[in-house]
Amino acid sequence: QVQLVESGGGLVQAGGSLRLSCAASGRTWGSYSMGWFRQAPGKEREFVGGISWSGDYTYYTDSVKGRFTISRDNAKNMVYLQMNSLKPEDTAVYYCAAAPFGSSWSSPSSFNSWGQGTQVTVST
Repeated sequence: QVQLVESGGGLVQAGGSLRLSCAASGRTWGSYSMGWFRQAPGKEREFVGGISWSGDYTYYTDSVKGRFTISRDNAKNMVYLQMNSLKPEDTAVYYCAAAPFGSSWSSPSSFNSWGQGTQVTVST
């Protein structure tokens, strides 16, 4: 089992940037694929993207491609979501998630461990 704690959310103007962090713990954390999801008020949870356990492979949903970047530092037990050129429609609670070794980092159904979420609000 892996435990996840997100941080770095906040209020930012449209066009600005934020970097979310996810601190992970657990004996086998480094072998997990990791991902980010988001949920806006009144909407279903949306898969933002994922990264393989090695960090060599990433996947992004179309709406964030070219603006968001997922990275990880296994030595520090950290996963990051760098968000640039933010838009008001990016406003949501963002969740870090983990998928067991061997699971696809590009499939939202792979993820079975979740953090508590961090709020991101983008103003016009």
